[in-house]
Amino acid sequence: MDKLPLTRTGQQMLDTELRKLKSDERPAIIRAISEAREHGDLSENAEYHAAREKQSFIEGRIKELESILSRAEVIDPAKLSGSVKFGATVTLVDEDTDEERSFQIVGEPEADLEKGLLNLKAPLARALIGKDEGDSVEVQTPGGARSYEILSIRYI
Repeated sequence: MDKLPLTRTGQQMLDTELRKLKSDERPAIIRAISEAREHGDLSENAEYHAAREKQSFIEGRIKELESILSRAEVIDPAKLSGSVKFGATVTLVDEDTDEERSFQIVGEPEADLEKGLLNLKAPLARALIGKDEGDSVEVQTPGGARSYEILSIRYI
């Protein structure tokens, strides 16, 4: 099985979600199913079917999180330095629009572009790996080719 790189923060976030699902969500849905059963005929009981569907989702997510965490390879970015690699927080400037953005390169399970967490497997992240401050990278996006200059690389 392949190891999944995660930051310490990403591991903690997934672990917190798993604990919440097991300690809060799972018992709540079991109670909801029990209450819905008491309403009688299950074939026409919408509450029962909705609760069973939610239970299926919760159990699936628990299995997914347990799998991710069992394969996690936690990497502490604070112990790294140098060119861009996993865990780096990279500040870029779009060479066409002069717009600055910062991204931290993280593992797939913790990626969230809205929070500036860029999936290690994303085209931009792959283009940045191994580059240094001042380097330019060109990335193919759905909107066409984009060029970025690396302004800074930090490991925090």
